[in-house]
Amino acid sequence: MSTLQINHLTKSFEPHTIIQDLNLVVNEGEFVSLLGPSGSGKSTIFHLIGGLYEPDQGTILLNGENIIGKKGAISYMPQSPSLFPWRTILENVVLAAELFERPDKRKAKKMLKRAGLHDYIDAYPHQLSGGMQQRVAFVRSLLSPQSFICLDEPFSALDEFTRVDMQKWLLSIWEEERPSVLFVTHNIEEAIFLSDRILVLGERPAKVTEEVHIPFERPRTARLLLSPELLEIKKRIYRILRGS
Repeated sequence: MSTLQINHLTKSFEPHTIIQDLNLVVNEGEFVSLLGPSGSGKSTIFHLIGGLYEPDQGTILLNGENIIGKKGAISYMPQSPSLFPWRTILENVVLAAELFERPDKRKAKKMLKRAGLHDYIDAYPHQLSGGMQQRVAFVRSLLSPQSFICLDEPFSALDEFTRVDMQKWLLSIWEEERPSVLFVTHNIEEAIFLSDRILVLGERPAKVTEEVHIPFERPRTARLLLSPELLEIKKRIYRILRGS
């Protein structure tokens, strides 16, 4: 497991400042969501954590180690599954592990079985639905040797029912493994349902304007999505985002 700490992070793409004096912490085994309006810099934050960009100032520490500009320090799941069409499902999920060490295909098969994909181990991505492809991508991120995972709106392209099913599935797998997760979304309900804490970003330049602790016990069920308690938190976050 891993702890991520970001201190006084600033990033500009001339002439615009995208992120300014950003501070956040994701503790060991914690599921934290970044919630903000479109264009608020959420994906840029991920690119900085992943080493694709370097900040103008500030620090990014993973387990106390500076990872600025360091690629491969974290596991990353983008909005699209990004599966290689010429590799089987099993070959796709062990890809990240192949880059660092000899992959454990026995563990990979076990994870795919838990994901309901045992019958598709030798299939190719085009033979799977969008939701199934997202499951493959998440299994791949869990099998990566890195213990910190960044999830960048992985369910945004799915229909509402498939999205809820994927949220429930993600939680069931995450609660067994408990990796540290930073999750980007613009969906308030999704953030509440999945998270231990929600960090609300303001308009660009991005900084955390409020931190919302989610009081619901785990494991969580879909019934929570219709509860008055969740609705109250949703209203509160909506008002924060609207600035009222």
